[in-house]
Parts: sequence; C-alpha cells; structure tokens
Amino acid sequence: MLTEIHLLLTYTCNFECDHCFLYCGPQARGTFTREQVVEVLDQAEELGTINRIYFEGGEPFLAYPLLVEGIRLARDRGFEVGIVTNGYWATSDEVAENRLRPLAEMGVADLSISDDGFHSDGRDPTPVRTAIDVARRLGMPVNTIAIEEPSLQTEDEGHAKGATIIGGDVVFRGRAADQLTAGLPLSPAASFGQCPFEDLVAPERVHVDTHGNVQFCQGVSIGNLWHTRLAELLAEYRPTSHPICGPLVEGGPARLAEYYGVAPEDGAVTACHLCFRARRALIDRFPSQLAPRQIYGSNLTPSG
Repeated sequence: MLTEIHLLLTYTCNFECDHCFLYCGPQARGTFTREQVVEVLDQAEELGTINRIYFEGGEPFLAYPLLVEGIRLARDRGFEVGIVTNGYWATSDEVAENRLRPLAEMGVADLSISDDGFHSDGRDPTPVRTAIDVARRLGMPVNTIAIEEPSLQTEDEGHAKGATIIGGDVVFRGRAADQLTAGLPLSPAASFGQCPFEDLVAPERVHVDTHGNVQFCQGVSIGNLWHTRLAELLAEYRPTSHPICGPLVEGGPARLAEYYGVAPEDGAVTACHLCFRARRALIDRFPSQLAPRQIYGSNLTPSG
C-alpha cells in the first residue's frame, strides 16, 4: 500500500556528486510550480492512503520559498513532512536558523542531511554540521545520510585472497554507474536474479517529478499524473504488463537484460548497476516507462 510520496521538487543542485542516481547538478532543469505541488497533494489526499510527503531533489532549498509553501500546504492537509537536503545553505548559525525555524514551527517530521565526502567543501565546521546542530537546537528530528566512496580492499592472511567491494552503500545507478564503477570487480549478468531494493508489486512510496512522472524506482515510471490521476494509475498498474517492471519482478535485472538481449558481456558490479545499464540501452524503445530521460544522463551511450 502506498503511504509516501516523494516530490523531486527540483532536479537542479548546487553539487554534481559522482554518486547521484538522478544525474542532478547546476545545469539540470525541472522545478515544480506551486500549482503542481497543490495538484500532487490533492491527488495524494484523494488516494486516501498517503500519510507522509517528502520534499527532495536535486536540492530543494534552492527553491526555498516553494519548499516552505509546499510544506505549509502539506501540513494543512494533515500530512507528515520530510525533507532531504545537502545543507549547503547553513553558512552560519544565524542563516541556518533563519532557514530552519519556519520549518520547525510547521512541525517537519524528518530532516535528512547528507553528511559525507561527496558533499564536503572543506570548511570547518562544515555547513552540514552547522545545519545539524541548529536543527537539533530547534527540536527538529534530524537524520544524516552518509555515502562511502566505493573502493577495493585486498583480503589479508587468514582469508581467501582477492578483492572485495567496500563502501557498499553506493547505489550504482545514474551518474554513479558511470563515475564510480571503474576498477571494481564485475560479476556475470546472470548472477543478479532479483531486485534488492524496490518492491515493484506493492510499493510503499513513489517519486514524482515536475514532468508528472510517477517513479517506482528513479527512472522507472508507471505513468504521468498530469495526464492520469494517481489513484487510477495505481488501480490499473499490473506488474506483469509493464515492460520494465514485469521482467524485473520475474527474475531481477538478469531477466530484464536477457529478455531484451541487452546483457553487457562484461557483466556488472551490482544488481542496480546491471539494471541501470540495461534500462539505458532500452530508453529509446520505452521512453514513457523509462522517464525522465535526464536521469539516464546527458550522454546516453551506455558506459560504466
């Protein structure tokens, strides 16, 4: 049962992180309007099962007035609200408090802040640390998101010699599939027989962007809620009939790649890596289901 809607408030971001599976950055375009936020909230209310709305991106604080208004609108409807941010805006305690106090007063239920080397600018204290400290002082629930850069580790005596992946919290799709897989060990495509992260049969959350794409997994769309209402999209959704979700449910990325004959000869690092490579090879064949195109990068030649 669907209980959360995550609004990708904007694809624009001040960072261009190698691990970003949405291919966000300063040049990425696509930001909600107030009217679009209202429409999503109306459809969420109509559905009757949604209890939480997340605002994320990209970097949602780049659209700060819209972020504040969206949270107000969501809270007025009784939804819990969460935010995902990189904290770039917390350049001082005073600035951080000015940004966060209105959100704290509206009762934001979760502030998730990226706190890792991908988002560090070398300052001490970092804006992230300032944002976390001020948020806690205001009584906001705070979570941190930390991504370790993947690397290889050679096992020592007492263990079988070989290379193992560390920093395994990177999800190898989007830009991460292109930028962070070099030198990592590859496994045959046939070894990835299930999707490890997403419930494509009965998902609990979807991502929605300004283009109207309703995404079960980033870049895998079940339809467009600007054209068909969300309640109808979910009622009509049949996993086995979806050209991407069907094979994934049947046998994971291995089945998707095998079914359409796009399995890379060199294999993949992880199931997500294989799935992303297979989907990008199919984007021209299934443009409506593999949307938006920007998630697959400006250079659509499969790589990584």
